[in-house]
Amino acid sequence: MREELLRNPVFAMAATQFDGVADFLELNDELRERCKWPKRLITVTVPIRHDDGSTKVYFGHRVQHHLTRGPVKGGLRYHPNVDLGEVAALAMWMNWKCALMDLPYGGGKGGIACDPRAMSMTELEHLTRRFTMEMIPFIGEDIDVMAPDMGTNEQTMAWMVDTYSTHAGRLIPGIVTGKPLTLQGSAGRTQATGHGVAFLACRALNKLGVTLTSATAIVQGFGNVGSHAAYGLSNSGVKITGISDVSGAIWNAKGIDTRKLRDHVAAHGTIKGFPEAELIDPAEMLCQPCDILIPAATDMVITGDNAPHLKCKVLAEAANGPTTPEADEVINRRGDIFVIPDVLCNAGGVTVSYFEWVQNLQRFQWTEREVLTKLETMLENAFTRVLHFAERHKLPHRMAAQALAIKTVADVKSQRGLFP
Repeated sequence: MREELLRNPVFAMAATQFDGVADFLELNDELRERCKWPKRLITVTVPIRHDDGSTKVYFGHRVQHHLTRGPVKGGLRYHPNVDLGEVAALAMWMNWKCALMDLPYGGGKGGIACDPRAMSMTELEHLTRRFTMEMIPFIGEDIDVMAPDMGTNEQTMAWMVDTYSTHAGRLIPGIVTGKPLTLQGSAGRTQATGHGVAFLACRALNKLGVTLTSATAIVQGFGNVGSHAAYGLSNSGVKITGISDVSGAIWNAKGIDTRKLRDHVAAHGTIKGFPEAELIDPAEMLCQPCDILIPAATDMVITGDNAPHLKCKVLAEAANGPTTPEADEVINRRGDIFVIPDVLCNAGGVTVSYFEWVQNLQRFQWTEREVLTKLETMLENAFTRVLHFAERHKLPHRMAAQALAIKTVADVKSQRGLFP
């Protein structure tokens, strides 16, 4: 199983990052092995009947990296390329993210290999409900709490709540987060990750002495995270010059009106054809001059090939694992890019998911202002800790963030001991 996981390039990248941090922390072999490998790797078959009467079997995965510090927390994605290795890597990163933010969670991640864009709402509902039933022995408010991710949304979570609650015989809203507000979801959850990205990017510019109203940003990916990051930066006075999605990329050196672009995407489903910007090659867009570069789409987009050509002051990693180890080496040698690593930069989502979970357990709702204020306070604390640790130990920001997180998990494992 170890070799199978390591054959996946995303998990291999996560493992390489972990090994480097474990060397720095001088973890002994026992703690190193216990911290690195996931506790549970669960794969289930999900047979459903399609609208045309045919039956198809899908494969669903859920990886629970550690339950040492509490129930695991992490998203559920629907995408054709989902596989166990990728899910395991994302669960590992989520574990470090929760530890860095001091949330009482371990890391989890799940996914079903499917194309949600080619499926009807009925088929997606059947897929979700069947997967939830298959997972019931392994999930619960105190075991594993899922959330939306790529290809899933609050409706997916509503189906999961209903399926689990019907099985239990009572409403259990805390089984997932990212639910509709009418099902005891949390105000501020939809924009949480993007809001956090924008907040931290602005803090980084403040550290560099760059005035927000004179700054520019490029956003790769205009889904939920990228769009809300763009809105947040625009509201702070930052000019968005480039944006991309799966259809391509657009550019306007004078600035893109993100509200008009949002309306265009709502009407057409893509940024393509937006009249107030010109087309640009998506790869070229990443290397255009800007103050903030936000990869908010997929993993491994900042590579050893394009890292030497980046012209940003701040690299704000809204996606999980967007920067390869080869690119990290280049960026570290350059020394002129302020990296906000993914385990910190996109932690707004899981932090507000934690707030939603707490509200569900308390049966008490917070206002959006309360939620976003608490989020910014926690992000500011983590941001400050990472910068101080990096400065004290002369480390890159990614290693500093992961070292703080991994040490937290390792310390708890050491304190709890190893059950015979």
